[in-house]
Amino acid sequence: MMMSAPSMQQSQIAPGFLRPASYQHLPANIFPYTHPAWWLHSHFAVGGWSPLQRLSGMLTAHMTQIAPQAGFPWHPHRGLEIYTWVLDGRLYHEDTTGGKGIIEAGELQRMFAGDYIEHQEINPFDEPARVIQIWYVADPKHRGLKPHYQQAGRGDLPKQRVGDATVYSLIGGGSPMEQHMAGSLTATTIDAGGTTTLALPRPGEDLFFYVTGGTGQASHGGQPADPLGVYDVLLARPDAEPITLTAGPDAPLHALSFYLPSFLGTD
Repeated sequence: MMMSAPSMQQSQIAPGFLRPASYQHLPANIFPYTHPAWWLHSHFAVGGWSPLQRLSGMLTAHMTQIAPQAGFPWHPHRGLEIYTWVLDGRLYHEDTTGGKGIIEAGELQRMFAGDYIEHQEINPFDEPARVIQIWYVADPKHRGLKPHYQQAGRGDLPKQRVGDATVYSLIGGGSPMEQHMAGSLTATTIDAGGTTTLALPRPGEDLFFYVTGGTGQASHGGQPADPLGVYDVLLARPDAEPITLTAGPDAPLHALSFYLPSFLGTD
C-alpha cells in the first residue's frame, strides 16, 4: 500500500480525551499496543489507533520491536520526513536513493520521502531491535526536494548536562540533522536516582514527552508526583509550572521531548 502524507492541517485528537490543562500525565496503558505479526510489537502514542491521531505535523510516534531475522520488506512513502531513533539492538536500512547502512542503538536516521521513495527496514541480527519511529508531514515549501537519507551517531549530536541528565539535540538545537518539518526533538537520559528540570515549550509550541526506558516520577506545581514508566506520556503548554523529573534508584530514565506547534489549545 502506498504510504502517503495528507495535507497539513490541525491536530486530530479524540473528543474528550484530553483535559483543558497546562500539564497532563497519560499512562502507557491507555494507548494501543499492537501485535499484527509474530515478529512485530508496537506501542502507538500518536497515530495508529491512538486517541492522539495527529499532533500538528506529527502523524505518528510509536515504539516498534522487531524480532531477529525479520522486518519490513521494500515499501513506498511520499510526502513524509521519517526519523528513526534506535533504542536497543540494530536495524538495517536501504532505500532507492542509494542510502543504506546499519543503525546502531543511540543513532538517529532521517529519510525524506519527497514525491516518492521505497525502502526496507530489516533486523537481520540475532537480537531484537527496539526503535522509536516518528513520521512528520513535510512542510509544503520542501515538497519539491528529491528524496534523500541522513544518519547521525550519538557522538555527532550536540549534548548538554541539565541537572543529573544528559540532553541530546536530535532535531533542531544545533543538530546536524536537516529538517523539513516544524518542531524540535531532544533525547534525555537521567542518571539513576538523579533529577532534572524538563524544558518547557516556547510560546507557540506544546510539549509531547515520551518515556522510552526506565522508571521514575514527574513533579509539577506542588501536586502529588506522577509515576513514570516506559511509554508514559506527559503533555505541557508554555504556561505550565516547572516540571521536575526524577529517575528510579536502580536505572537511568530515558525519554524523548517533542516540541511542536501548539496542539493543546487553552483552558
